[in-house]
Amino acid sequence: MKNNILLITFILSFLTVSAQDNSRTDMITIVENSLNRAAEVSIRMARSLENETALLPKTFEEGKLVTAESRWWTSGFFPGVLWYLYENEKSPILKKYAEMYTARVEKEKYTTDNHDVGFMLYCSFGNGLRITGNKEYKKILLTGSESLITRYDSTVGLIRSWDWNKKLWQYPVIIDNMMNLELLMWASKNSDNQQFAKIARSHADKTLANHFRPDFSSYHLVSYDTISGQPHLKQTVQGFSDSSSWSRGQGWAVYGYSMIYRETGDEKYLALAENIAKFIINHPNLPKDGIPYWDFDAPAIPNELRDASAGALIASALIELSQSTQDKRWSKRYMSLAETQIKTLSSSEYLAEPGTNGNFILKHSVGSLPGKSEVDVPLTYADYYFVEALARYKHYLKEQ
Repeated sequence: MKNNILLITFILSFLTVSAQDNSRTDMITIVENSLNRAAEVSIRMARSLENETALLPKTFEEGKLVTAESRWWTSGFFPGVLWYLYENEKSPILKKYAEMYTARVEKEKYTTDNHDVGFMLYCSFGNGLRITGNKEYKKILLTGSESLITRYDSTVGLIRSWDWNKKLWQYPVIIDNMMNLELLMWASKNSDNQQFAKIARSHADKTLANHFRPDFSSYHLVSYDTISGQPHLKQTVQGFSDSSSWSRGQGWAVYGYSMIYRETGDEKYLALAENIAKFIINHPNLPKDGIPYWDFDAPAIPNELRDASAGALIASALIELSQSTQDKRWSKRYMSLAETQIKTLSSSEYLAEPGTNGNFILKHSVGSLPGKSEVDVPLTYADYYFVEALARYKHYLKEQ
């Protein structure tokens, strides 16, 4: 009897290890195939705009490529995609295009009239500096950091997001703004100006205090009274309602606090990131394939649009979070959802065939459904966070 139990235990252990090995092999294949596809379509995109020296891709609507100049908040994402793809395969053509499209964003280092400098510069020049060590990129990033902190108000303790709709909002701050703090943390470590880190932490602390509901879902926007520095209005502009959980907003939140924990080591940021992740994972309206509806509380679920950009963003964040947490059980759950999201986004449902989809990588994202803007279309930032998730997952596999 004892020998039989030992034999059964051995067989079960062998089967478990074999299943894990097969799963690992499957994921390696999926990631490599998706990176190869991403490189192919991104080179096509780069060639299509090579002679349009002021333009960068934005979306593809009604059979037409929609572009924008560097002033648009998404300008840094396509250069960032090219840098990640170059890092993966060291192709000279990818490096050429990464440098070309990054250069198109340089003038935004002087931008002071919006908060998107981090998106614009850190995704482009930040990745370029990390990969190539180009010293000119460092100067540009430091100049951009100085521009970004001009939007900080010490009374409010936050970086102002938008300058419009002043009749309704005194000092609006959106959850997306957490993403710009990575640039400031980098600047603090690469200069003698500790104000960058001080401002970043103040912004993270006040967002932590005021942006989240008891269930750790996030408002999209909080407007602050400029005299007291306290919130006077909380809304969800791009979501279904002020009380709903806009999916990409939850992605900005879990990514932002995973990142700021990495940069500071402050446990309160890790705790919040984990609680946001658990909100997402445990939500009854999260589909089994891991790609959220555009809002977790959209009224016609399951007949609502999915948002690939939210899925890609959350996947990238969870890969990092799974390696930051000390809770092994939750680490596996974070990684499990990220793997599911990568598999789904790598399927024919979301991953575009070369020569289609305006040469974007992913299909089926939602920009702002309430605003009737960029609905069920490819988006450049969906591509960026998908490629980043693939790169992070590939690095994770190498470390195992």
